[in-house]
Amino acid sequence: MTKPICVADYREQAKARLPRFLFDYVDGGANAETTLRANVADLQAVPLRQRILAGTDHPDLSTILFGQQCALPLALAPIGLAGMYARRGETQAARAAKAAGVPFTLSTVSVCAIEEVAKAASPFWFQLYMIRDRGLMRALLAQAKAAGCTTLVFTVDMPVAGIRYRDYRSGLAGAPGLAGSLRRVAQAAMHPRWAWDVGLHGRPHHLGNIAPVLEGRTGLEDFFAWMGGNFDPAISWADLEAVRREWDGALIIKGILDVEDARGVAAMGADGIVVSNHGGRQLDGAMSTATALPAIADAVGDALTVLADGGVRSGIDIVRMLALGAKGVLIGRAWVYALSCGGEAAVAHMLGRLQAELRAAMILTGNRSVAQIDRSTLARPI
Repeated sequence: MTKPICVADYREQAKARLPRFLFDYVDGGANAETTLRANVADLQAVPLRQRILAGTDHPDLSTILFGQQCALPLALAPIGLAGMYARRGETQAARAAKAAGVPFTLSTVSVCAIEEVAKAASPFWFQLYMIRDRGLMRALLAQAKAAGCTTLVFTVDMPVAGIRYRDYRSGLAGAPGLAGSLRRVAQAAMHPRWAWDVGLHGRPHHLGNIAPVLEGRTGLEDFFAWMGGNFDPAISWADLEAVRREWDGALIIKGILDVEDARGVAAMGADGIVVSNHGGRQLDGAMSTATALPAIADAVGDALTVLADGGVRSGIDIVRMLALGAKGVLIGRAWVYALSCGGEAAVAHMLGRLQAELRAAMILTGNRSVAQIDRSTLARPI
């Protein structure tokens, strides 16, 4: 198989390697996937201003995010169940991120537990949902802090799970019990490399951070039942303020698409936000990140560090997001595609490709440093 040279290549190879239910889970979006497609299309439609004779042969790709020096203006986003895409997947990706000098963000619903990933990652961010079991939330915060995490990414755009048609069609959702298990086993049997490496020898004995509440149950039905029963649609600003009081490290609120919400986050004392529509996986028809980002960045100014995700597939896309007002980006699907193709080595290679693309794009737009990228890098005003 030809070695991938870009994220799109990794996606195609991941599609061929993974059972359908796993590929569709990470690749898909909510309902008709309108917002999922818009994230990519709207970002790629942002025109950059090509400059010449700028003397930018060695641009500085580094930046500081929440007090941490990062070799690139990006972090690996939290992805649930990433350990199903490669054996000990979150730990492998964390090692690749550490080697690349960028943060890794561990999902609440990971296969690998906080302590395992913390040993592999530096810096290490932890993502948390607002769940009904507040005692578990407090326990997870304490675990993360004890493991050396200094940055909490708190997701607020998932009070209920989005309706994802692909998951019903693949048998991941809507087919409980034996029927669903048989559909997934049949799909796995058609992908023997994955079945041998992950399905048989990499199958988790427990589901990482939520193992205590699952009490030994490790089936996907158990996982989704717990998630469905623990999302909290009643989440309010008072709950967010309680998290701020509980967590004394850097606090990033993920899932902001509205200017007024961004201002509210700034007022309650968070340190940063992620402008995000959950990768098009929640409210189909919501604005794309590229569309929402400029107004939000303008509204909060320097009161918050603004990150963004959604549709980032290249180093050029990173420049676009920075030009639209972000200080850094989160990549999600990109690293999981790579992980499923070759584990740590493939994630490292993918990050190297993004680095090369970012460097070329900065030279061609005349930017000597990440900090220099702003609206003047765009070919037309917004």
